[in-house]
Amino acid sequence: MSLSPVESTARAEIEPAADTVKPDERAFVGRSPGQLAWARLRRDRTAMVSGVVLVFFIVLALAAPLVSRLYGVGPNEQFQQLLDGNGMPLGYVGGITGDHWFGLEPRLGRDIFIRMVYGMRTSLFIAFAAALVTTAIGVVAGIIAGYLGGIVDTVISWITDVALALPFLIFALAVVPTVALRFYGPREEVPPSFQVAVLIGIFAAFGWTSTARLVRGQVISLREREFVEAARASGAGLGHMLFRQLLPNLWAPILVAFSLAVPQYITGEAALSFLGIGILEPTADFGRMIFQSIPYLQTDAAYVFFPGVTIFILVLAFNLLGDALRDALDPKSSR
Repeated sequence: MSLSPVESTARAEIEPAADTVKPDERAFVGRSPGQLAWARLRRDRTAMVSGVVLVFFIVLALAAPLVSRLYGVGPNEQFQQLLDGNGMPLGYVGGITGDHWFGLEPRLGRDIFIRMVYGMRTSLFIAFAAALVTTAIGVVAGIIAGYLGGIVDTVISWITDVALALPFLIFALAVVPTVALRFYGPREEVPPSFQVAVLIGIFAAFGWTSTARLVRGQVISLREREFVEAARASGAGLGHMLFRQLLPNLWAPILVAFSLAVPQYITGEAALSFLGIGILEPTADFGRMIFQSIPYLQTDAAYVFFPGVTIFILVLAFNLLGDALRDALDPKSSR
């Protein structure tokens, strides 16, 4: 149906032409919050660089057996013939050669590069497993406390305060050796899987509190919203209210909390291993490598340099990505 000139002019004033709409406005029409967050994250160069670095480290850690096969050296293989009479690597900069990219360990003669690859796998596995467990516990405790309130909220908040009041380092120093002696004798070798499980349990006992408080505060602000009242009026059960109505609205803070928890557990695991209560020999670990390198700071600086720089870059990349993810998921952020 044709329009009169007057009607055409009126319609043109009401409906702006497509070419007058900005490209950014057309690009974001109909996008979900997740798509908008991903678009903001892609524009953040720091986030992209950090993500690439983390993907590289994670792939390298997952492919540790393949890297060892291609590299031609095992994590516990010793090269005593490449050490001098004092146990120091022959050559310059800790014995760096084409066959040993980062040199050799003093005294034992193990390859530092392949030990770092396996140590990265150990640290990342413990950190991700501990972050998953603590996030799950914190989400369940926080969402129950925030929604039910009353005596349930009081009890969970009291348990949270007690966990926060306990000194983590002193508790770990006392519990880890005790648990090991409970299942293994003083002369028995503790399996690496048991050491990993104990560390994850220690982190889980303390790490859930921050996530629980965060989720509790978010649920308290959501439980009086219209969609919650409507679901409650329709007769929805407790499980439906918690995990079908409230939980989908909490994924953004939970994801940010998880991304920031992983680097904390990487450094925490390295610190415990440095103190001798984490991962023990002969399992490769960053904390043990840094501890063993302390006596050789002046004579073989490469021994401490490579593990130290690697764990620094790994933790920094996780923290930068977590900060960028928090800004991307926040609609009010100016970035």
